[in-house]
Amino acid sequence: MIFGLQLVDYKQFDTVVSKIENFRNAKAQNQGNYKRFRSEYLDAELQLIYSADITSGNTKTRETNDASIAKFLKTKASNLRDYADACVRYLRATGLINISHIGKSVSIALEKIQEVDYFLQHTNREPCFVNDERQYVSYLGNATTPALLTDNRELLIQKIRAEFPHIEYNETLTLQQLKDIFADELENRKEQILTKQVTAIKNYRMFEDINTTFDQITANSLYDNPLMLEWNTWRAITMLDGGNIKANLKFDDFGNPMSTAQGNMADIVCDYDTFGLTVEVTMQGGQRQYESESEPVARHLAKIKRETNKPAYCLFIAPNINTSCIAHFYALHKMNIIYYGGTSTIVPLPLNVFIKMVQDSHNANYIPEPKHIQQFFEHSNELANTTNNEVEWYNGIIQKALNWLIE
Repeated sequence: MIFGLQLVDYKQFDTVVSKIENFRNAKAQNQGNYKRFRSEYLDAELQLIYSADITSGNTKTRETNDASIAKFLKTKASNLRDYADACVRYLRATGLINISHIGKSVSIALEKIQEVDYFLQHTNREPCFVNDERQYVSYLGNATTPALLTDNRELLIQKIRAEFPHIEYNETLTLQQLKDIFADELENRKEQILTKQVTAIKNYRMFEDINTTFDQITANSLYDNPLMLEWNTWRAITMLDGGNIKANLKFDDFGNPMSTAQGNMADIVCDYDTFGLTVEVTMQGGQRQYESESEPVARHLAKIKRETNKPAYCLFIAPNINTSCIAHFYALHKMNIIYYGGTSTIVPLPLNVFIKMVQDSHNANYIPEPKHIQQFFEHSNELANTTNNEVEWYNGIIQKALNWLIE
């Protein structure tokens, strides 16, 4: 965030590396309040980067009349953070990069080093089409540029033989056909890895790891909390009971979480034969939680109702539940809206309460069944029809969640 985005020209590589080394040395000599040290270091770098704007008084930011240097630097810092986050996500989407969510580090996946080396060896560093926008746009949209290892027929065959020696194929196949075979095998391997993960999860062998990950999410100690919350909730729901549990987040070639679910679908979809369940998770809190999540949650639930033509419920999980969401979901229990497929049973739970449900499932002297899940949501419907307001309903459903396996 502080240094990587200063690399606007590859010729500045050594300069930026030197800055990073200086930062590390200064950090080692300033043991104590790292947050304050980092903030002061960032402020100093921003003043260097935008020295011309500050000197000329060009410090007014968009959407505000505040031209103070403090506001200017705060906005620039926020922009840097957003750009850095986007850069890491783009890198992650290539499938070439691993993220250590605990160590908060980026590394090249060992299985992809050959592909990265090929890419670097066949990519020209010199700027091109600087003064020709049309050719530049055409270059950006050219799917055959830059050259990848899989574009080289001989190297692709070597890679297929090395990773999937059992594959038999005809030597007359085109390059595209070989690429399709390789892609299919990668997908098959990923599905096998995920199947093994699900087996281990359902046998409660992953309970301690799931519990620890929730603790790390609560402590905000992981790199990408939204992604890890979605992934770990999928693992917890899978462990909780039977059913076909599908996570709509994206996994990399080795079954590691790569990116959260797209905006037009539920985060997790559960099929319990006689009924369905959607699970939505968010790290957002406050009014932003209501503005961003309330309507899509009901829409995703309605979509599952239409597609399965059977009863369906929704579990909404966040570190803290905003009172606006409580009121909204309570109202949807009672409002018969055709657009949402009738009334909507959406139960909001704080993350700590959901964790308690998972722990109760592990500690029970029997294996919970789908009927226990359905009973929980039907209890929410009963409460919505017998309580006087959303506060009574919410308090009642929390108490039920804390004792959900007690008949």
